[in-house]
Amino acid sequence: MGWPNQRPGLRQRAGALLDRLFPERQIHLRTQGRVSFFRVTQRVQVALSAMLIAALGWTAFASITYVRHDVVLTAKDNQISAARAAYRSLLGEVANYQKKFTNLASDLEDNHALMLGLVEKNASLQQSLTSVAKQLTMTQSEREEIVNARERLKGKLSEIEDNMRQMASKNFSLTDNLQSVEHDLQSALSERNQALFEGTRMNRRIKELETRLTELQETEELAVQRLTESTINYIDTMEKVVSIAGLDVNGLIAGETRRGKGQGGPFIAAKPDDLPAKQLRTNLVALDTHLGRWEALQGVMQKLPLTTPLSSYNITSGYGKRRDPINNRWAAHYGLDLGSTFKAPVYATAPGVVTFAGWHGNYGKMVEIDHGAGLKTRYGHLYKFVVKKGDQVEFHKVIGQLGNTGRSTGAHLHYEIIYKGRAKNPMNFIRAGRYVFQEQ
Repeated sequence: MGWPNQRPGLRQRAGALLDRLFPERQIHLRTQGRVSFFRVTQRVQVALSAMLIAALGWTAFASITYVRHDVVLTAKDNQISAARAAYRSLLGEVANYQKKFTNLASDLEDNHALMLGLVEKNASLQQSLTSVAKQLTMTQSEREEIVNARERLKGKLSEIEDNMRQMASKNFSLTDNLQSVEHDLQSALSERNQALFEGTRMNRRIKELETRLTELQETEELAVQRLTESTINYIDTMEKVVSIAGLDVNGLIAGETRRGKGQGGPFIAAKPDDLPAKQLRTNLVALDTHLGRWEALQGVMQKLPLTTPLSSYNITSGYGKRRDPINNRWAAHYGLDLGSTFKAPVYATAPGVVTFAGWHGNYGKMVEIDHGAGLKTRYGHLYKFVVKKGDQVEFHKVIGQLGNTGRSTGAHLHYEIIYKGRAKNPMNFIRAGRYVFQEQ
């Protein structure tokens, strides 16, 4: 019952409000004595007001959006600056880690030379001990002869004393002979005492030498043990790096040790000996085995491409199955696409020999480097290359500039790693390189 009366009341109040806010207006114009006017109706005024309010709202929204956009851009710029600073710091730490690794290798070589010197000193001490033992044997023989002579002299003395008792009154002439015999006996006893003194002194000297030799052996065995443990740690680290890269450690070492390792000759079994330092020789043989494997792994590590060919980059296409960027069909991608600035320097990721430098079909301008041990790297889509076939390149040497040649949709570097004719994922090698720097 109350709704029909209420609706006309609201309409009347709304109409009254519009009449008060937007009354009909007239704009009078006077031109050369003539007066004309324009009527501005209530609807026109409402429409103009609505348009003005919409324009003011849009202006406020655009201003707020512009200010917020500037704030967002400033924050992004700050993040980019922080990332660049962190990357430069990381490059510095990588250089420090490389220096530490070089110093550790140098210390290991010095320790090896020291151990060889200790082995030579041990051999010299063994010869000295053998000579002293021979002299002691000779002294013992002389002492036995003196004891035998003394017994014989005692027997003779007894016989002489008996004869003297029997012939004391008659054989005064034998007094001189008896004195002479006593003098000889005293000389023999003096020589015997001197021999006993020399034997005691030689025994003490032998014990001192044995004690010194034992201490020297213990010191050498401790040094060999420490060097062996350090070598085993290095071997474990390098084997893990090769494993992270996705390669067979034993296969690489076998290929490395086949060259320049010719040996042969008849087999003659070694006889066991009981000479001193037997345990030390055993430890040295084990250390030599570990050092041989360490040297082989060192040769392999020098051939592994464990770094990236660009100073700064972003991965634009990974290794494996992908959509082809030209025809959008599924295809196999046997490399890594790295984006960076146009003409950015491209570095060799390991030392080796350039086997190709020129135009190579869809690769465009390409460089291929053979690092040995069946490993090769390829660098495609170059703007230009600065090496030629047959050049010997060192690690991190500039070989060209990033470009957009060949079958490419934009400036980037196509980076491949090939092991024994089969493509490998370059990202595994990069992860292995990062592990090396972390361990150092």
